[in-house]
Amino acid sequence: MSSKYHISDTTSSADLDSRWAARAEGAFSEFSTSDESLPDPSDAFVFKFHSVDERLGPDQRWSTWLDVERGSRGPEPRPDWVVTEQAAIDTELGVLKTGKEADVFLVERAVEAIGDNPAKSSLLAAKRYRTEEHRSFHRSTAYVEGRRVRNSRDSRAMHKKTAHGRSVAAGQWAGAEWGALCQLWTAGVPVPYPVQVDGTELLMEFIDDGQGGAAPRLAQVRPSQDLLGHYFEQVRHGMRELARAGLAHGDLSPYNVLAQGERIVMIDLPQVIDVVGNPKGMEFLLRDCHNMATWFTNRGLEIDEQELFADLLTMVF
Repeated sequence: MSSKYHISDTTSSADLDSRWAARAEGAFSEFSTSDESLPDPSDAFVFKFHSVDERLGPDQRWSTWLDVERGSRGPEPRPDWVVTEQAAIDTELGVLKTGKEADVFLVERAVEAIGDNPAKSSLLAAKRYRTEEHRSFHRSTAYVEGRRVRNSRDSRAMHKKTAHGRSVAAGQWAGAEWGALCQLWTAGVPVPYPVQVDGTELLMEFIDDGQGGAAPRLAQVRPSQDLLGHYFEQVRHGMRELARAGLAHGDLSPYNVLAQGERIVMIDLPQVIDVVGNPKGMEFLLRDCHNMATWFTNRGLEIDEQELFADLLTMVF
């Protein structure tokens, strides 16, 4: 067993400063050495040590927050719940979702109370992309038209489908979703806050149901007519902000929208589309409009997909 230590002065610096000043003023006084109110030199070197057990369980690891590059940490201003302490521990709590190309796990990032610093914790969704040989689904190349790989070695490896190339490809999807989340969260689009990205692992805000579980997908809820209208306004706002940035979700449906009480949150954004730069950008945007308009119309709220599409185009151009 090894341990870490937290060091803190037993006497406040302001108190010590005032007492040392008093000692200096009385340095040449015949009474100065007998004044018990004056500090002893040893006061400046007294510390408290708090031992921290470094042994981790099989489903734990030290926080990787400081292991990633600065640009791989969430955008500022960061929410208060984000745990950034170096002594934090990540504990895997189970699987939230298994997918064809990535799995999502529930992770708690927590740090114990140390000295005057209080304990802090938050729940995160850890999305881990699989390399190509472990996927059961490969996204259409139409999604990535217009994207380029900067590193020529990586580009060649991906083309040859070497082990390194497959790893780069998986990291590209994680990086694409990371970039989209950062851009959209900053723009006010209702998406999970992106905490950090590390290779093929993306850590983001866990969207809960208020009772300790995961928030349901929009397709799973049966909202009242009033709430249905409120949901649609949020969906339209999100789609308009995406369009304002020249983007379309590319795979938007009631299965990629979470309903957290009266709030909706868009998820699954690795394939976000450049509406103008991608030759099929308009097609993807129209499909997003069709999917959402159909769901809301089937629930009793008449939405014209062509009208929604035209509204979004005014934001793009």
